[in-house]
Formats: sequence, structure tokens, C-alpha cells
Amino acid sequence: MNQNNIKLTQIIQTISLFKGLSEAQLSELCDIVIDQTFSRAHKIFSEGDTASGFYAIISGRVKIFKLSLEGKEQILHIFGAGNIFGEVPMFAGGHFPANAETIEKSRVFFFPRNSFIRLIGKDPSLAMNMLAELSKKLRQLTHLVEEISLKEVPARLAAYLLLMNERNKHSGIFELDISKTQLAGLLGTIPETLSRILGRMSNQGIIEVKGSLIKIVNPLLLEEISEGGKFI
Repeated sequence: MNQNNIKLTQIIQTISLFKGLSEAQLSELCDIVIDQTFSRAHKIFSEGDTASGFYAIISGRVKIFKLSLEGKEQILHIFGAGNIFGEVPMFAGGHFPANAETIEKSRVFFFPRNSFIRLIGKDPSLAMNMLAELSKKLRQLTHLVEEISLKEVPARLAAYLLLMNERNKHSGIFELDISKTQLAGLLGTIPETLSRILGRMSNQGIIEVKGSLIKIVNPLLLEEISEGGKFI
């Protein structure tokens, strides 16, 4: 294995889908991968494009979103390093059901469909890894649908802030990892509404907001709001 392939295998094994694969399996993936770097706001694919392969993020972040007829953006996912996207329509041999765009400079690996399908034919354990990853994504999508359809915006925001706090080891203070416009899109609302709710939470002593920095002052009340409790 040449030096370049050794470096690629080290990177590929950090991707959620490929963790635990053997050196031989990783080497085969190196032979088909296409290494790409995109600038911020680069459209990777558009809704309706042919799903000719799937992608893995090595660095940076990518948003997956749909546009309404009026042009309103609904963010479905924001993925970071180690995540894959575009794999479901790739397997079905169909078209991408949403858009993918970088939200910062990103390095992305592309795995062509035909080459990857051939590898799975030789080594079914790759398919088992992918099934586990798809199951996890299905749970995330089910949760997203529940959040958007059953909860009001304050509850969605409270749940997101609690999730961010959990990711930051329950420190009680953290920085939003996306812009407030992007957060509004992720929560299925508009920036003005998001700002009003953040302001009300701040005025009621639930959180403190300084730019992108959030401090959770009353986690119990935030938890109550996230579960659909009354928020005035």
C-alpha cells in the first residue's frame, strides 16, 4: 500500500459508516473514493439530480434542505465530519430528494454508486455497516418529523438548546455551531420568530444570550418547555 493510500485509509476509518472495517476493506475503498474540496455555499447537488453516489464529510459542514414553492428553506439536517449523506437514493438508484450545500469550506469524499455496489457484492459486511447507519438516520428523521409537526417553535428551540448543552458535557454554556438564520431553518421557522423567542427566554431568566453564546440559567424550565410546557 503506497503512502497516499495509507493516509486515505486513516481518514476513511473515521467515517461513521466504515468504522471497524479491516485494512483490506479500507484499501478497496481507497481505490474508488474521489477526494473533493468545496468552498462555502457550494451546491453539492440539487433536488432531482441523479444519485450517482454518496458523500462523506471529512471536514467542514453540509446542510441538507428543501425549498418550498415560495422559496422558503427548510433545513432537514446539518452534517459534520464523519457523517455520510446521499446514501439512501444512491442505493435505490433514483434521484436526490433534497439539496445539499456547504455552510463552510468542506472536504468531502465521494463514493461512486457503481463502484461501491461492486464492493458490496464482494463483501456483504459493508452492507451491514450501511444498514446500521441507515437505521440511525431513520430514527433521526422520525424525531425531526415529530419535532416539526407536533411541537411549537419554543419547544423545538428548547429541545435544540438542551441537545447542544448535552453535546457540550452539560456545561450550561456553549456557542451555537450554526448561524441563527440556519437554526431558524432547522427548526422550521423564520429568523424573526426565533429572535423573539430567544429574547423572551432571556427576559424570563431561562437563558442568557450574547451573540452566538448561550448560557442556560434555568435548565428545569427549559426542559419543561421542550416537553410542550406552557411558554408565555
